[in-house]
Amino acid sequence: MAWRSHGNTNVELVEKLTKNGLINSPLVAEAMKKVDRGNYVIDRQDAYRDCPQSIGYKATISAPHMHAHATENLLQFLQPGMRVLDVGSGSGYLCGVLHHLVSPDGDEKQGKVVGIDHIPQLVDMSIANLRKDGLKVNGDTDSKILMVCGDGRKGYPQEAPYNAIHVGAAAPVLPQELVDQLAKPGRMFIPVDDEEGWGGQSIWQVDKDGEGNVNKQRLFGVQYVPLTDAPK
Repeated sequence: MAWRSHGNTNVELVEKLTKNGLINSPLVAEAMKKVDRGNYVIDRQDAYRDCPQSIGYKATISAPHMHAHATENLLQFLQPGMRVLDVGSGSGYLCGVLHHLVSPDGDEKQGKVVGIDHIPQLVDMSIANLRKDGLKVNGDTDSKILMVCGDGRKGYPQEAPYNAIHVGAAAPVLPQELVDQLAKPGRMFIPVDDEEGWGGQSIWQVDKDGEGNVNKQRLFGVQYVPLTDAPK
């Protein structure tokens, strides 16, 4: 179905994803329409195709339908005023989408989005991309987005706890530091290598309830780039 969802503009891409059942939430569709994917890719002519694309440094921007699925999975923890961590934030696209959900224009409740990536060039790129898309980031006045360079496997405890954590690259095992930084309640969406050792990966939904109890649920198989150290 993804191949039928290519568009010529950002709005057309989102509308086709919605028509084909790959976006079900009007809130997610509206947030994705506000973030022009063309500002977050290297090859703009392919920006509105529903497929992953290289953003350099052995990293990719995920296919739009995967961003939509992740956002819808986390949606109840993306209410206005909530805090979000995006691990492996890459070119900054998903941070923009998450921002429009937790800090909507005109709402007195304003949340915060923290994006972390271990490649400094991508962090610099993401800051420039977000500003190009009309968003305030880091030192900008009234910014509700913070992009930092660091080991995302360790999270970013300075801004924890987070109502939602999204991880955009596959971890070999579930990082306990990220579980610890979930709010009570909170949810994490993370790809993890399968234990069988066959090279597969699965998306896991990790929920922490109000008492701090953690429940893990496997959702489906995927193929993500690995969550690794920065290239030497």
